[in-house]
Amino acid sequence: MSAPAQDDAATQTRIETLVRDLNHYARLYYSESQPVVSDAEYDRLYRELQELENKNPSFILPDSPTQRVGSTPLPRFETVEHREPMLSLENAMNLEELSEFLERSRKGLAGDALEVTWTVEYKFDGVAVALHYEDGLLVRGLTRGDGIEGEDITQNVRTIRSIPLRIEREGRFEVRGEVLFLRSDFERLNDERIKAGEPPFANPRNAASGTLRQLDSRITAARPLTFYGYGISSSRDVENVPATHFEIIQLLSSLGFCVSPLFHRFSSDQEFAHIYHEALGSRSSLPFEVDGLVVKVDSCRLQEELGTRQRSPRWAIAVKFPPVEEHTVLEDIHIQVGRTGALTPVAVLRPVSVGGVVVSRATLHNEGEIERKGIFIGDTVVVRRQGDVIPAVVSFVAGKRTGKERKFIFPDNCPRCGTAVRVASGEAVRRCPNPRCPAKSLHRIIHFASRGALDIEGLGEKMVALLVENDRVRDPADLYSLTKEELLSLPRMGEKSSENLLHAIATSKETTLAKFLYALGIRHVGERTSQILAGALENRIENLQNLSEEDLLALPEIGPEIAGSILEFLADEDEQNLVSRLLAHGFHFHEPVASSSESRSEIAGKNFVLTGTLTSLSRGDAKERIESLGGRVVSSVSAKTNYVVVGDSPGSKLEKAKTLGISILSEDEFLKLIG
Repeated sequence: MSAPAQDDAATQTRIETLVRDLNHYARLYYSESQPVVSDAEYDRLYRELQELENKNPSFILPDSPTQRVGSTPLPRFETVEHREPMLSLENAMNLEELSEFLERSRKGLAGDALEVTWTVEYKFDGVAVALHYEDGLLVRGLTRGDGIEGEDITQNVRTIRSIPLRIEREGRFEVRGEVLFLRSDFERLNDERIKAGEPPFANPRNAASGTLRQLDSRITAARPLTFYGYGISSSRDVENVPATHFEIIQLLSSLGFCVSPLFHRFSSDQEFAHIYHEALGSRSSLPFEVDGLVVKVDSCRLQEELGTRQRSPRWAIAVKFPPVEEHTVLEDIHIQVGRTGALTPVAVLRPVSVGGVVVSRATLHNEGEIERKGIFIGDTVVVRRQGDVIPAVVSFVAGKRTGKERKFIFPDNCPRCGTAVRVASGEAVRRCPNPRCPAKSLHRIIHFASRGALDIEGLGEKMVALLVENDRVRDPADLYSLTKEELLSLPRMGEKSSENLLHAIATSKETTLAKFLYALGIRHVGERTSQILAGALENRIENLQNLSEEDLLALPEIGPEIAGSILEFLADEDEQNLVSRLLAHGFHFHEPVASSSESRSEIAGKNFVLTGTLTSLSRGDAKERIESLGGRVVSSVSAKTNYVVVGDSPGSKLEKAKTLGISILSEDEFLKLIG
């Protein structure tokens, strides 16, 4: 072997050794909290590796720690379908509701398990992600998204030092877990932002979410995120799957992932209550934010037997911790005008730390709530925060009153445009009726571009405010007439950012009718109602004008209030002009991707009535399952009813069904029908 060849071989071997050692040291530091080398020694080895790689780029390994520094910014995130849906968890708000879940699990497994064992671990207050490995190498990272599809954030997850770039696992392997900021890292990050003249993040969860969705992964790399694994995909692609959740957590830990430091098995309500109270007592001393505990049936076979609902598994539940409350002074009340014109009072508070987050503003809901609670400006008040919910003022502290407090007088005119406000019959909310109100325009455009609606990348609250304040847009249709020159004239808008925003606006015209309807911001019409409407319109927007009140009331989940809002929207000339202007820009509505189960003719389009008590699932679960398969649950038996599902102790609905000759299903027959 020639001298140069020998040198190359020695260099390659040294690089491989450094990568192996540095990854080993990082794993001990992040997942096992056992540093074996000093920071100075780690930095020295890291710099040696960098120098060798710079001189020999062909020898760079994909799992080298130097590959975590971030790379060229992306124009946007691609959307990728999950191999298996990333479901949410049902919530138990107290120990009684947890006991009900345990009992449902036992009944659902009757005859298959004499004694069910569950696991309990922390419920991290972070951002859920899925990590895909192929033959041990990290190849993709996805956000939860809507549970069916997520955003490809591979560049960003590669920068997180607690995520192994290589694991000892062959084939395709998916790890699911939570990305978060440790409390100490979050405080340090906010200190740095304040020193740099940037606004601090409101809480660790928002900071983690915003950091993960940076198009420039170098920004993500500069922020110290941490990943905790809590599961693996149940996909058939995963071979040699452990038999229990306990073994899954052990496997993740052995592969180098951080896992919940609290992890127990239990088999009784009393055991869980003891674990719960201990965890609640130590909550404030944890290095990260948690908002409860997660309980799962331990056996993977029994998990599969219990199955899932449309949005959540039947074998797991989140047990929420009670909200955190603190006292502070209500210094003032400001009025915020929303997209529907609603005037909402916002409490301006003396800053107070509530559950580790500094709170200076909180919702007061509406005028009636202020009067009902008897709150005055200057009062010492109780502020409550739970999870990601907006902080709220719960009550005032009577013993702290001095007599200097003053009553808040609700304005008769919109504070933004000066128009006289109105209160609709039967409502407690004052609204600005002016369709040109700048505040309404701002929030309407923010809603239009939001993730549940048209999801326009780069068009967040600050960008919309910039456009509205500079009179570039007044309504959503104006977005599609924006030019590059108009954007370049705005503060902090450069060539690339202007091009990216225009591209995102243009691509938003390819969407579903359901998302478009939701984006319009019709009062009382949420995402679910928009999906129902889109289905009734057969994906043709022109059919919207033909809907009568009778047509609307015949649709599932649409009552008089929602129908009235839709008809009011259709009768409003300004709203119809907006829709026409939007459509003139060339929107194309593609068919939503439907699961194969949605087309099952035994259920789709059929009316169900539930009577009696179901033992294997709650009435809410049964309703959700029927609707997910295209059916409808109605409250009374009539000639239009297709099936009556009978549980224990049925009422008079059963007799009426027999009289009308309607198909009657036992609980077992119903479960077979819905699969």
